[in-house]
Amino acid sequence: MQFAELLSPIKQFLHCETPDEWIAAAKQPENLSMLLIDHMICELKAAQTAMWLIRKYAVDKESGDALLAWLHPYEDFIYRKKGSPQTLKDSNKLSKNIQARADAKYGQDLIDKMVLLIKEELHHFYQVLEIMQAHGIEYNNITAGRYAKGLIRHVKTHEPETLIDKLICGAYIEARSCERFAKLAPHVDEELGKFYISLLRSEARHYQDYLTLAEEIAGTDISERIAFFGQKEAELISTPDNEFRFHSGVPA
Repeated sequence: MQFAELLSPIKQFLHCETPDEWIAAAKQPENLSMLLIDHMICELKAAQTAMWLIRKYAVDKESGDALLAWLHPYEDFIYRKKGSPQTLKDSNKLSKNIQARADAKYGQDLIDKMVLLIKEELHHFYQVLEIMQAHGIEYNNITAGRYAKGLIRHVKTHEPETLIDKLICGAYIEARSCERFAKLAPHVDEELGKFYISLLRSEARHYQDYLTLAEEIAGTDISERIAFFGQKEAELISTPDNEFRFHSGVPA
């Protein structure tokens, strides 16, 4: 595969591969709408997580408000069913340059990486919405799966460990997304398969950015903590799951 070199470190990072049972379920035509809707929501949640990190740890109120305004049309669409694909197409613009506040410990590198991530995730959100429209799939609210909550529940509650743990969780979520896109691509229609392949490079970079930030902020060896979350992530992926979602485990 042309992306074997890109996927190699991700496969080493993850503690298990996506089970064949999940792939078998994902291939079923009746699960396509759930797969795409959940994928679109995941793109927004990834953008929200990155925005939360910037606002909490790096910027002043004015910059934070600009970030909130950036995501507002997408949140309106998902949570309040307001707006249209055209309003979203016109919305992926940040109204001002985001600057680190004077007392920010984690500053510009965190901002630069996370602002780029937000921009890409919102672009992917719109791309998934276009694919849904092409397949005649309407957006409907769905409940969240267990995956992200299952990781976040292990995050420590004191700083800087809270931030470090959240960045590690982000790395695993992005790495798993990348691995699943590669796994799914051969089993879906050609257009969707090409789209999944097109996402691999950005998802791989997102995982690396999260991990780099975690290591820089820790300033010490965090390999044990990374391995801890890797084990928890693998348990969520490889154990029975009552709900089928993009990041769900083995279909129960």
